[in-house]
Amino acid sequence: MTWESLASGASMALATIRAHKLRSFLTVLGVIIGTAAVIGVGSIITGLDGAVSNIFRSLGPNTILVFKFNIGPRVGRLSAEERNRKPLTLEHARAIAERCPSVEHVSPYLLSPNAFSRFGMDRARYKGDEIYNFELGGTEEAYAFGGTEMKFGRFLSATDNHYRLPVCVIGEDIQRQWFPNVDPVGKWIEVNGRRLEIIGAMKRPAASLPGEEDRRILLPYFTMRKMFPNAQEHLLVVIAKEGRLAQAMDEVRHVLRIERRVPHNAPDNFAMSTPEQMLEDFRRIMAVTAIVTVVLSSIGLLVGGIGVMNIMLVSVTERTREIGIRKAVGARRADIVWQFLTEAVVLTALGGFFGMMLGWLISKAAGLVFPNLPTAVPLWAAAAGVLVSVGVGLFFGIWPAAKAARLDPVEALRYE
Repeated sequence: MTWESLASGASMALATIRAHKLRSFLTVLGVIIGTAAVIGVGSIITGLDGAVSNIFRSLGPNTILVFKFNIGPRVGRLSAEERNRKPLTLEHARAIAERCPSVEHVSPYLLSPNAFSRFGMDRARYKGDEIYNFELGGTEEAYAFGGTEMKFGRFLSATDNHYRLPVCVIGEDIQRQWFPNVDPVGKWIEVNGRRLEIIGAMKRPAASLPGEEDRRILLPYFTMRKMFPNAQEHLLVVIAKEGRLAQAMDEVRHVLRIERRVPHNAPDNFAMSTPEQMLEDFRRIMAVTAIVTVVLSSIGLLVGGIGVMNIMLVSVTERTREIGIRKAVGARRADIVWQFLTEAVVLTALGGFFGMMLGWLISKAAGLVFPNLPTAVPLWAAAAGVLVSVGVGLFFGIWPAAKAARLDPVEALRYE
């Protein structure tokens, strides 16, 4: 097969497509949708991976999050053993701070009793404007060492905590909702019926999930304990000394196993996570998501391939006399096969091209809807879109091409 014959076949294929524009478009619609799905979802997954990577890494390379079960990305529900574990306590945080030489700071984070409740709900109000979907917690000044930056005012101090002062700091999106373009310091709000003075507003974390809002209301630890005597669930934020993360994790595990009286031959009844571990868990989940997406998009490609095969069989029937004439003047079977395979490949390649454009538009639209999502069309998705669309044309064009090549020239010339 020469380049001249390939170019001639491509030219004939384009002429056929131009002659039947609507039919050709409907034929490759499945290919367009399948390719767009691969490109669009691939770009979103790539952007989401970048955004989540930034979030986890913004926690700091030396941060360890300790909870009674794994709080990172996971597949499946909690086990019965995990649900029945005893919560961590303030005493655990104090023991880590005293007995772990590789630990720089430890901050307890007391969760609202409504955080895991199906029936209760936290409520905050400022001058009749109420909000319900926010994160309420009690913590200490060491929490800010995890990278918290203030937009207005200051963070919680040891004095606030010691005297159980009725103060709080709020997240940036709550500040924007209640106090747009206004310094909220000194304003009083109500949280679950208790009056609290705002002493600061935090900046939204530099890296946050697409569409995620900073709706935190943080109180001094003992103020939170005073407001919610029945609150039990603690998250411990542990910051290791520079270059001593592994040692800190070993020390924290050793101390907690002693404090929680875990037998030497039993597994931990708590979980420790680092940003890198959570990122690995997230990527494993995204890998499964990518595989599922490719499988689902392949259904569209399969439908498109069947359409291509169907329209090529129709084309063979319509051009029976043309095939007879070509054979009569010396065309070989291979020439006929290459002619129809070229037409099928050109048809699906055009579908793949328009699918790539549609996928790129989906990527840009996702970037506009979620400004924090750094969408980009990955090279593997673009290459896969081209290769798969060409492969669909080759695979589903073989039968029609073989049927055309097997036609008897005498019978073909008689065909009306």
